[in-house]
Amino acid sequence: MSRVLQDRIALVTGAAQGLGEAIAHRLAREGAHVVVADINFEKAQQVAEAIRQQTDRRAIAVRADVTDEAQVEAMVQRTVEEFGRLDILIANAGIVIAGEAAEFPAEQWRKVIEVNLVGYFLCAKHAARVMKQQRCGVIIQINSKSGKKGSSRNSAYAASKFGGIGLTQSLALELAEYKVRVNAVCPGNLLDSPLWVDSLYDQYARRLNVPREQVRAIYEAKIPLGRAVTYDDVTNLVVFLASDASSHMTGQAINVTGGEEMH
Repeated sequence: MSRVLQDRIALVTGAAQGLGEAIAHRLAREGAHVVVADINFEKAQQVAEAIRQQTDRRAIAVRADVTDEAQVEAMVQRTVEEFGRLDILIANAGIVIAGEAAEFPAEQWRKVIEVNLVGYFLCAKHAARVMKQQRCGVIIQINSKSGKKGSSRNSAYAASKFGGIGLTQSLALELAEYKVRVNAVCPGNLLDSPLWVDSLYDQYARRLNVPREQVRAIYEAKIPLGRAVTYDDVTNLVVFLASDASSHMTGQAINVTGGEEMH
C-alpha cells in the first residue's frame, strides 16, 4: 500500500495527547517523519517513542509553549536542524475554558485567545519562513465547528476559532505565490477525547445543570449522523489536506461534524 506522505516532515503541536497524538501517529503511518511538540515534554517523548516503535519513521519530541515566540522559533529551528526541511505544520494546540460572558474573568478570556489564536499565528509565522524559502509546504489548523457558529457561554473559544479561520484565509492569500497551502479542519465534538473526559463533561454539566452522565447524550442528539466525531474522521481529512491530492485547495475551513454544522 502506498503511503501518501512518504518522507514528508511534519510538525504537530499539542501532540502529547488526544487528537494531536492521534494526528502524529496517523501522519507517521502515512510515511511522514514527525516532530511531536507539546508543553508537556515528558508525554511528548512517550508519543515520539511510540511512533518509533510502531512504525519505521523517525520521530522526535520538542518542548514548546505555543504562546512563547522564542520557544516556537526554536521548535521550528530544531525541526529543520533534525530533518533539513518542514513540509507540514499541524497547528493543533488549543484549550477550552467555558463560562458566561458577563461573569467571565478577562484573564481567562485572554488565555484562550493567546493559546488558540496567537499560538496558531506564531507557529504559522515561523513555519511560513521556512516554507517560503522551500517554495512549498502545507499549514493546517485544527479549528472547530465553533469557528463557524457562535457558542453560548463559550465566547472566548468561539472568538479564537472564528479568528483562526480569518487567519487561515489571510495566510492562504499571502503564501499562495510560494506554493504554500493553508487550510483549517473544523471538527465537531470529539466526545471521547481527553479534553471532554477530563474537562468539558464537568464544565458543561455545570453549565446545563444536568448530571455529568447526561452530557454525552445531549450532545450526540444534536448530530444528524447520530454519533460523535472520531479521531479517524479528523485524521482522514488531515491526511488529504496534507497530501498532493488536495494540491488545488487553500484557504478552506472544512467541517467534520456529522452534519451538525454545514456552513
